Amino acid sequence: MTDIKLLFKTFALIFIFIAFIFFSVEDRSKPIKKTQQKTIQNDTVKKTTTTFTVAKDIQIKNYFQYLDSIINYYNSTTNYNLTEHLLVRFNPWILDTLANTDYYRMQEKDSFVYNQKKLIALKKGAVIIIPDEKSAKNLLNSFNKTHIVINIPEYKLRIYEDSIKLFEFPIRVGRNEKKYLKMAKTVIDLKTKTGEGKIIKHIKNPDYYNPVNNQKYYLTRRDDKKTTKMPQIPWIETEINGVRNGQLIHPTTNPITLNKAYSNGCIGTKEADAWVIYYYAPIGTKITINYQLSIKNNDGSTILLPDIYNYSEKPITP
Repeated sequence: MTDIKLLFKTFALIFIFIAFIFFSVEDRSKPIKKTQQKTIQNDTVKKTTTTFTVAKDIQIKNYFQYLDSIINYYNSTTNYNLTEHLLVRFNPWILDTLANTDYYRMQEKDSFVYNQKKLIALKKGAVIIIPDEKSAKNLLNSFNKTHIVINIPEYKLRIYEDSIKLFEFPIRVGRNEKKYLKMAKTVIDLKTKTGEGKIIKHIKNPDYYNPVNNQKYYLTRRDDKKTTKMPQIPWIETEINGVRNGQLIHPTTNPITLNKAYSNGCIGTKEADAWVIYYYAPIGTKITINYQLSIKNNDGSTILLPDIYNYSEKPITP
């Protein structure tokens, strides 16, 4: 009887041991739960990057101040000088969001925008990644290689990095006439000036004045005959041939005037394009303004453009 009890205990112990091994192996073979995976992934991200989560919706009217607050906070922890241009170029979704606030893009979506400043630039919960030192260095290197090239009679603005064309935008240029401008208190030649120079200033919240009568205005009549408030999109000031002659790169609220000699000397662009140009043109970016009548077509053939200023061709090689 004792032998039978001993044998039974032995079998019981063996069964428990086998069951223990079986369930231990089964548990190890099960996948990690999604919550665990997420935690592990987040921990990995935290070790390699610094992120900032937007706590509330940020409208365009407060966008630049909000970005400045982020930059000021993180500049004390970075080994380089964090700037607005570095931050946005490292988070290209921000630039896409801003470009899509273009009045005419919104109209294509059947959305009428009376006051662009109230549109959301940064949504609550959006994650902004702070560039590490290596990424910042690479972007600064790109900035140094960036060159804006404008060809007046072609009505084109192009952005290059070295010899690689990144963007090509339609523009409007100055009219072929002279006119008294009350703002300048003299007669001004309205033709856009040619030469080489650089970007010297950004105007993030520009005031709108009619240069003819020096009157400030707050509303604009769009191409679709609807009236809206003036948008808040940065203007870019240039210095050409060492002279600050007031030639700005800025958006027009009437893209119907693009591909024309229409302005008082400034270079006008679409609203969406103005955002892109701004973030590809930090202070110091090189700019060349040409007057080239003979250009190459996509198929390699030569095109002769209309001489809108009645100049003889004087090409300036970028």
